[in-house]
Amino acid sequence: MIERRKFLMAGAMGAAGMLPRGVLGARAYASSAQPPAGCDDQATNTPSLTKFVDPLPRPSTAVPDPSAYPGADYYEFTMRQGSWRFHRDLGPSPVWGYWATDPHRPHEPIGMGYLGPTFETIRDRPTVVKYRNELPTTHMFQTVIDMIRDKKPVVAPIPPPPYEYMPQFPDDINVWNVVHQHGGYTAPQSDGLPEQSFSPKGFHAEGYTTLEPGRVKPNEAIYAYTNHDHSCMLWYHDHAMGMSALNVYAGLAGLYFIRDPADERLGLPRGEFEVPLILQDRTFNANGSLAYTMVDREGEDTPIVNGKAYPYLDVEPRRYRLRILNASNERFWRLRFDTPRGVLHQPQLPFWLIGTDGGLRAPLHMLDFLISPAERYDLIVDFSEIPPGKDVTLTNYPGTQVHFPGITGCGPEIAEIMRFRVRKPLSGGQDRSTPPEKLKLQSVPAIKPKPHTRRRQWVVYQHELFRTMTFNAVPYMEPSQDFIKEGSTEIWEYINPNHDAHPMHVHLVNFQVLDRQPIDAAAYQKDYDNWVYGGRKPEDHPAVADYFTGPPIPPDPDEALPYKDTVKAPAQMVTRIIIQEFVPPKKEIASIPGSGAELPATYIHHCHLLEHEDDDLMRPWTIVPAGD
Repeated sequence: MIERRKFLMAGAMGAAGMLPRGVLGARAYASSAQPPAGCDDQATNTPSLTKFVDPLPRPSTAVPDPSAYPGADYYEFTMRQGSWRFHRDLGPSPVWGYWATDPHRPHEPIGMGYLGPTFETIRDRPTVVKYRNELPTTHMFQTVIDMIRDKKPVVAPIPPPPYEYMPQFPDDINVWNVVHQHGGYTAPQSDGLPEQSFSPKGFHAEGYTTLEPGRVKPNEAIYAYTNHDHSCMLWYHDHAMGMSALNVYAGLAGLYFIRDPADERLGLPRGEFEVPLILQDRTFNANGSLAYTMVDREGEDTPIVNGKAYPYLDVEPRRYRLRILNASNERFWRLRFDTPRGVLHQPQLPFWLIGTDGGLRAPLHMLDFLISPAERYDLIVDFSEIPPGKDVTLTNYPGTQVHFPGITGCGPEIAEIMRFRVRKPLSGGQDRSTPPEKLKLQSVPAIKPKPHTRRRQWVVYQHELFRTMTFNAVPYMEPSQDFIKEGSTEIWEYINPNHDAHPMHVHLVNFQVLDRQPIDAAAYQKDYDNWVYGGRKPEDHPAVADYFTGPPIPPDPDEALPYKDTVKAPAQMVTRIIIQEFVPPKKEIASIPGSGAELPATYIHHCHLLEHEDDDLMRPWTIVPAGD
């Protein structure tokens, strides 16, 4: 197991508007035309942009080589700096992105400069990827890298006592990267853990690993993915130690679909009628270049979808399947589809939720939903109700803060995001997709806790306001202290006395949300502080049950029962999830020696507010043999 203390080098939320089947109703919470209380940072840096003048881009699809490994698809992905224009009214910006090699046209890489090509994979058919790092050795946001290196408190992870600060990257390394397949069932050596980072010049962090070491250069790594998941939309993104927030902000993210051929009989919209939407917020300088402002405030000021600011999509009057990923660094979005006045009997176009992070679920009729960073929502939206020539606007609910529920300094508000224009005639004579209310999607069975089910607690601890956060007051680089028996079921309790909500992501596994329970956060934080500064004596550790202020609250309908890999942990609450089985993939993948997991196997979990992840709200955990 990696010794993490070494320097890493080696050579309850308001329920979303939901509708019973076939019934239209009122929203369950009030709107606000004003910024939320305490949100005094509403200034924007981006020049004024004309909305809805750029068409929505669709990321291209990577082409596999099925001949390189038996029974698997092989890809080569290269990280490069390029140029991308985010809006008609902005000049081109330097960006980072992934480019895929086309095995049929090796000199014509697939990509668009920003973000990366989409993986299209088949369930249980493995994927093997060679990742190559050809980025510059000076970071696009070098001033922030320098701030981290200079231990500026706003960005550097300064741990609570008795721990001491440890640098996250070497003094002469300004860029290093590693790719994480988010939500996948993956062996740890291919998981893209932060300590597996590698630089453009081939410098390796202490935990760097690669399959097939004889087939890679120092600036490369080969990973293998099982694709042993339900039919779902995963994604991939940078997970480098200490700078993942900056690397993702620069553009290092993309989509990863796992398809099940059995889904074809469901009658879901497909092809051009299945539209991926990668939702982000970004800020721009006057010349159109990316500006990173989150050292000064929370959140950025402009919505970006698939790399374009305020785009539009021309649609037919028919059902569409929208696959939405919140790839923002920190921003929560509460989304709805606004219609022109008088077009419908209600101001929003209803839709159906048919899936979340881990795959399909029983259809749920809704008016809006809250999506935190890293979550995915799978929707059916029917534009046949909209008269030709009219528009539907994807809107962020007025008053939604960057962090939900948010506090002072919660950043600029964003309202309108993109527009769907009903301009195209209906092709094929009719819409042959299955109406959502008739979809035969199986309900996900509930994972039932048993009396002996192990409970594990993770406290979001901040020893100084607006500074470093840790789990259980322990820095990330400390060795794993949580050992989980292979095959066991556990309940994890995220105790959040903090002032913000946090989206918690657990690598390797899917889980279900059990419930949430309010706590006296001020009293708990005070007693936890006393425990930390009083020597961390086990007998003085505060028991969270002594601080409950109400009964458990069931999960919101949109997150009840589906398989998830990311969960919203609201402020002043305990959020409970249940993980049915901790079993890593131990079989060899694509006949590659050493590609399966070996026990003990260490993974991580972390807050998916990327700045919080970099600032130490992240911890390892280890699967051990059942007999240990």
